[in-house]
Amino acid sequence: MKQRILAPGFSVSAIGLGCMGMSEFYGPRDDETAFQVLSAAVDLGIDFFDTADMYGPHHNERLLGRFLAQTDAHLKIATKFGIVREAGEYKRSIDNSPAYARKACEGSLQRLGIEQIDLYYVHRIETGRDIEETMGGLAELVTEGKIARIGLCEVSARTLRRAHAVHPVAAVQTEYSLWSRHVEAEILPTCRELGVGFVAYSPLGRGFLTGTFQQDSEFEDGDVRASMPRFQDNAREANRRIADAVALMAKEKGCTPAQLSIAWLLAKGDDIVPIPGTTRPSHLRDNAGAVDLELTADDVARLERSIETLPVAGARYTEEGMKGVEA
Repeated sequence: MKQRILAPGFSVSAIGLGCMGMSEFYGPRDDETAFQVLSAAVDLGIDFFDTADMYGPHHNERLLGRFLAQTDAHLKIATKFGIVREAGEYKRSIDNSPAYARKACEGSLQRLGIEQIDLYYVHRIETGRDIEETMGGLAELVTEGKIARIGLCEVSARTLRRAHAVHPVAAVQTEYSLWSRHVEAEILPTCRELGVGFVAYSPLGRGFLTGTFQQDSEFEDGDVRASMPRFQDNAREANRRIADAVALMAKEKGCTPAQLSIAWLLAKGDDIVPIPGTTRPSHLRDNAGAVDLELTADDVARLERSIETLPVAGARYTEEGMKGVEA
């Protein structure tokens, strides 16, 4: 597995593992299979695992904590705070206060069974609270050794600049894929100007870019995609053209659509680390194969041209899910 420098002194595998789906949002959880995926990731050389306290809530960190207790692998753990949810509810509120950050951090450390979090993200930005206040509280956690680095999720370029002026931001995590390219306008250039790494979540468009979704595809109980605008019937049919374009070039390159989608992100810059999530070892191995797929500048340009006239139908999230996004 190749490595990338996400932040000064912080080298991680070229692709990480998003662990969210092992706990909820994409159907029933299966801890036994999740452990198989985690073990397979280690075997493949993936050492950058992404979680959050709200996944479950708390189940995902506990699951990862149990795995960390039984492996000798040196893994880099990223987790998040700021989204407050009750178990069984999608509804959320946002809390970026230093007091809550401290409480959340100590809870994450306990659940993960570690002494320091490698990368601690503000999961969503709280409206009405100065980011300087939040960063000041996180800086104290850095000084105390509870966290090694600070990250921000789904942040605006303006807020990133303000945050970075208080304490260095190691990485920004935002959705980025062939059907979610909004970051290219402002946030990615700002990250590069400031020397901030970029972590791309949902690099496969929540699975849509793999080409597995047909018009009559049904979702399992508990799969949040059933309510997401881009997966509704009319939008799904329109968006199929994007998946078809990806599949066409993947066939030409002798790879899978998933590998092409991830390889495209890797080719967009050495400072980008995609974190595809999966609950299946076979999908994990397929995703990992993307690091060996070399795309030329011409390949990237042709792929982008093939979809630039195909507008994406539907918003990324429901109104509830958009809380704190691009703030």
